[in-house]
Amino acid sequence: MSEANVWAPLDGLETLLQAPARLQTMAVLSNAQDVEFARLREITACSDSVLSKHLSALAEAGMLTLRKAPVDGRQRTWARITGDGRRRFEAHVRALKAILEGVPGG
Repeated sequence: MSEANVWAPLDGLETLLQAPARLQTMAVLSNAQDVEFARLREITACSDSVLSKHLSALAEAGMLTLRKAPVDGRQRTWARITGDGRRRFEAHVRALKAILEGVPGG
């Protein structure tokens, strides 16, 4: 088998999740119901503006939803993974594992 056939494009690899902060965000959301913006900022070590752009990109792609509500007089934002986002994240993780394990085509 030629090397080109062994490393055919892997189904499920999400280019949107190549940014470490986006991958981290989806990993956290895949294990929690809702996560507040401030907590995601701590985990990803991103500035507010950078994290906001990452969350917006993931929301526009349908991978998460954002909810805003006032708490103690301040507007807060929570993120939640969608069903489609969960499926795409899990497919991305499987594709990454396949690459690391050297399994052709996932």
